[in-house]
This record gives sequence, C-alpha cells and structure tokens, in this order.
Amino acid sequence: MKGEEMPTSSNKKNEITRRHFLGAAGLSALGVLLSGLPPLTGGLFAGTGDTPETAKLKVGFIPLTDCASVVMAYELGLYKKYGLEVIVSKEASWAGVRDKLTIGELQASHILYGMPYASTLGITGAEGQKKEMIIPMAINHNGQAITLSADLKKKGVNTLADLKKQIDADKGKRTYTFAMTFPPGTHAMWMRYWLAAGGIDPDNDIKLITIPPPQMVANMRIGNMDGFCVGEPWNARAIFDGIGWTAITTQQLWKNHPEKVLGMTKEFAEKNPKTVQALLMAIIEASQHLDKMENRAKVAEIISRKEYVNAPTEVFLGRIQGKIDYGDGKTVDDPDYMKFYRDGEVTFPCKSHGLWFLTQHRRWGFIDKPIDYKKVVDQVNRTDLYREAAKKLGIPVPKEEYKKETLFDGIEFDPADPEGYVQKFKIRRS
Repeated sequence: MKGEEMPTSSNKKNEITRRHFLGAAGLSALGVLLSGLPPLTGGLFAGTGDTPETAKLKVGFIPLTDCASVVMAYELGLYKKYGLEVIVSKEASWAGVRDKLTIGELQASHILYGMPYASTLGITGAEGQKKEMIIPMAINHNGQAITLSADLKKKGVNTLADLKKQIDADKGKRTYTFAMTFPPGTHAMWMRYWLAAGGIDPDNDIKLITIPPPQMVANMRIGNMDGFCVGEPWNARAIFDGIGWTAITTQQLWKNHPEKVLGMTKEFAEKNPKTVQALLMAIIEASQHLDKMENRAKVAEIISRKEYVNAPTEVFLGRIQGKIDYGDGKTVDDPDYMKFYRDGEVTFPCKSHGLWFLTQHRRWGFIDKPIDYKKVVDQVNRTDLYREAAKKLGIPVPKEEYKKETLFDGIEFDPADPEGYVQKFKIRRS
C-alpha cells in the first residue's frame, strides 16, 4: 500500500504556507522568537565540504504521536536548514516500512527499536528477507500503553492478576486475543513481557495477532481483540471512544524505556555519510523543540492533522503533556511522559538498549541459539555517527553506552550477561 506523501518545499502547489511557517524564504524575527530556533539560511551546508551527497530524501513515519520529531523537522524547516529536501511519507504498516527501506523506496524512517535488529538478523517475518540496518539515533522514550477492552472491565478485570484469573476461568470456552504492531517490535515485547510477568504465556494461553497502529481502535470496537499494545494516540483514542481503558503504560513497565528510532540501511549510510549527519542534526534539533512543554500544544495540533496522524487534537493533548486518564476513573500527572531529547539521553542510541531487545528476541525464540550480542549491537547501534552529529551541534553526549536496568517485575538486566538474563525468566521459548 503506497504511503501518503507530504510535499517538499519546492512543490509550489503544496508549498508550506504562512500558517505552517513564517515565510518560505526565511524566518522573520517574530518567527525566530516563536520557534525558539536559530534563523534558517538557504541550507546550512551550502557551499561547504559538508554538503549532503543526496539532498532529496523520503523519510517514512507511521501515524503515532512519537513520529513528531520527523514531522516537526519538516514543519519547522529544519531539513532545509541542513541542506536537505525531504518528503515525509505517511506509511500504512511497519511491515510496509521494512519493505520500503529494504528496496530503497524510503531512505530512512521512524521505526520500532527492534526492527533494524530483526532486519539485520533476518528475523522480521518476511521469508528470506535480510538487510543490514543501523540505528544512528533514537527518537523517543516512553509513551506507549496496553489497553484492555471495556468488556473485560465489566467482567471484573482490574489488574494483571485479574486478567490471568479470567483467562484461566474461560480456558476451553474461548480464546482471548491480544494485538501488537509487529512481531519482533517494541509493542510485541511490551505485551509479551507484561503478560508473562503475570503468569500468562503469550504463545500458549492467548492468541497474539498483528494489527497496524491506526487500525487498533477499529478492531477493538468490532470485537476482534480483548486488548492491545500500541503507541499513542491510539490508547487515548480507545478511552475517548469509550471502548477500552489503560491497564498499564509502558513507562510503568520500564521507566524511560527506549521506543522508536531512526532506521536506515547500512548501505545508504555508508554511501551518504554527510546526508546522514544532516538528517541527524535536523531531527535532534526538532527533538529539542519537542521537549519544551510550552511547544507541545502546538505540536499536538500539527501532528493531529489528516496528513499526519489524523485524530482529534484533544486525543493527543493529555498524554503528550503528561496527564494520563486511564479511562477507569483514575487520572495521573505522570513525570515520565513521552520524551524526545532529555539532554541527549533519549536521542543517543545507547547500546544496552539494543542489547535488551536482542535478549527478548532470544527469550521468545526469534533467535534460536546464542549469538555474539556485542558484535551485532556494535554493528546496529551507531553511536559514532550520533557523536559526530552531536559534536557539530555542540550538545552533550551521555557517557555510558551500556548500563544495567530493572523493569517493573524487579528482574535486573545486566548487559554483561545477556544469556544469563534470558534464563532468569520462567516463561520463555529459549
């Protein structure tokens, strides 16, 4: 299915208008004040040795709140600032993004953390498909959730323990169905981790299906599933429509967890190193803009538009501002809301984050035997490319590439012992 493409700034018919941006030829003094960004030139690298090898790019995104940095880099004119002419292309599914990156129809994309690893190892689910991909920067932390149906709430399901009791009670009578967005992706890993922590085997006790993010709410509405894990705004939309409630946010599973990244093929990055640097700088700068709370209401209005996520602005506002309505009467001011920069802690492609996803791929049988984890992580998480862009921008870079983590179940992840970590879990395939 062809993605819905946004125009480049050179497309006169669909050129960015004054309501999107103050002046196509450059920011006025008022525009600079409003955006909090430095004024645009005709392209920062024009006439220098840093001129991008490939100026015209197509960058993909899936309709989710966390596509915001890719979208806002376009809306704020930051791609142009760094010498790029970018089409931001709305895609229908993660599988479609995988395929378009593989064949070169997309040069880069907003993508699930586990996908570049799955593609590099050939475990994406596409028969015979294997393509080396890299992560030169991360896009966001937090901001996903697990939604359960209103029908489960009516049956007395309020907790994970309640859900297990309900599934056990109905064994042999019906099969409960839960959805995620891509088998080796983040939402699948959060759903599997949460269910298994409650003693529910995601491969044997329930049915796990794949549904593209924008289709989650419609499928729950017609009874195709009992729960799903997805990014915002679709959890908030289920509550807005009165068909579901939030059982847990992913930041409750793992505070400041990694989520989406910028993905591209290794081949493209090697052929276009200056282009990659320009792309990183544009998206990092957009990420800084996004993390200023005073900008988030406007960001919500922009990404809610039909050409981007296509949902009511009010569905975005609460959760992007850290105000969580769980849909069951509970509301929380959450300090661990979706973050895009956080002094570089978000955008830096921390290697232990990639390693954690590999351990979950191993746990659930996507990887059928021990591998050289460090070799794969060094190949995919390109901290060297991020450091180069950060140096040019004059921004700080986190010192640690590997760090220990503890998720909500209290099981510690030590990146020095990935196989040992996998063996700590009672429910696993490996």
